[in-house]
Amino acid sequence: MVIKVLGPGCARCRALEQKVRELVTSHQIEGEVQKVSDISEMIAYGIVRTPGLVINEQLKSNGIIPKDEQILQWLKEAQ
Repeated sequence: MVIKVLGPGCARCRALEQKVRELVTSHQIEGEVQKVSDISEMIAYGIVRTPGLVINEQLKSNGIIPKDEQILQWLKEAQ
């Protein structure tokens, strides 16, 4: 599984990246977490606001930091 956090590096983007990494580790989810800060790549996913969360090339959220339960649900569905 490939998990991408989209954002230029703002505080909210860093917070989402940290949250995703912690959830992957603490729940022993096999996946690679990547940080994407290239504007053209972010636009290709159709996001308007950051941070964005992409799991297996599917945009799951943008402009918000989802709750832990929601992120875990998406990760489990993608396994």
